[in-house]
Amino acid sequence: MSTRTLPLLFINLGGEMLYILDQRLRAQNIPTDKAKKVMNDIITTMFNNKFLEELFKPQELYSKKALRTVFDRLAHASIMRLNQASMDKLYDLMTMAFKYQVLLCPRPKDILLVTFNHMDAIKDFVRDTPTILSQVEETYKQLIEIYTPMSGGEFQLIRQTLLIFFQDMHIRVSIFLKDKVQNSNGRFVLPTSGPVPYGTHTPGLIRMFSCNGDEVKRIQFRDDGNYSAALREGSFDLFGDRVIKLGTNMYSVSRPLETHMSGTSKNSLHKIILHLPFLSIFTPNINNPDSGFRVNLFTTDEEEEEALISRPEELSYEVINIQATKDKKANAKLAKIMGEFSELEEPAPSSSSKGDDLLSMMDGL
Repeated sequence: MSTRTLPLLFINLGGEMLYILDQRLRAQNIPTDKAKKVMNDIITTMFNNKFLEELFKPQELYSKKALRTVFDRLAHASIMRLNQASMDKLYDLMTMAFKYQVLLCPRPKDILLVTFNHMDAIKDFVRDTPTILSQVEETYKQLIEIYTPMSGGEFQLIRQTLLIFFQDMHIRVSIFLKDKVQNSNGRFVLPTSGPVPYGTHTPGLIRMFSCNGDEVKRIQFRDDGNYSAALREGSFDLFGDRVIKLGTNMYSVSRPLETHMSGTSKNSLHKIILHLPFLSIFTPNINNPDSGFRVNLFTTDEEEEEALISRPEELSYEVINIQATKDKKANAKLAKIMGEFSELEEPAPSSSSKGDDLLSMMDGL
């Protein structure tokens, strides 16, 4: 397990969350100032200096429940509110999108290019807010300093750590189903064609060498794919062409999304429909810049309640609804839940309160 995986997981999942929220806010014609505040507040929390200092420490990945709680806090860092079923759907879309990106990376190091694609989009969200932009650019510097010197083997370990984290998540998403890159059981279909990893040759040739290192024979063989050579390597600098498109915004064109939860049997299989253009957002007082509004990722409240009740047990993260204000009772419940996390898991020696530091730090932001 790599101890350098958590920052990449957090930034990429956070980037996917921002893509989704941005699309939903636009779809419902939320006033620009309110939508901008939501995005700015979330990004400010994501890239808070003290928060990132804790995040970038070498450490094991948090448990799925602890990481989900972190994103609950992050999604509610502004005036926007989501009920648990809507938060479930948001998190499902985030995780499946990034899982697919990790699977498709031509080589392990390209995970960093995927991260930079998310970072480039986040930077564009706050391009008109210099103070937040400087926070994002500082994160670029940390990513470049820590990750660009890493070897291919270290990135392979990061990739394996991510795949272990995602291995039991098989949530069906209509974009992937319609593009035939995901099967009905929620497992992805990997291509057998396309560009090969940068620095490698297309398959089809076997070269044989003598003990002196001289080439003595070539044998051509027929491969079953349609491969092409990578033209150039993506840029790992602050600015530059990343080349690969993994990690860019797949919600930039409005299209219906549908997630289906894969259970262990037909009885536990159910589907939740999400129509992006018809997203229900309830705004109690939309003209008041300080008022909060609830984002419902379902067409009706009834669908949202049904989704919460029918969600398979294996997909339940047992999180509580985050309130807008400093609610002592809610905080006490969350503290109790986080205490249960520590009882269920044997903490690593280097991180005796794995997840708690990051969560408690978010409370102070």
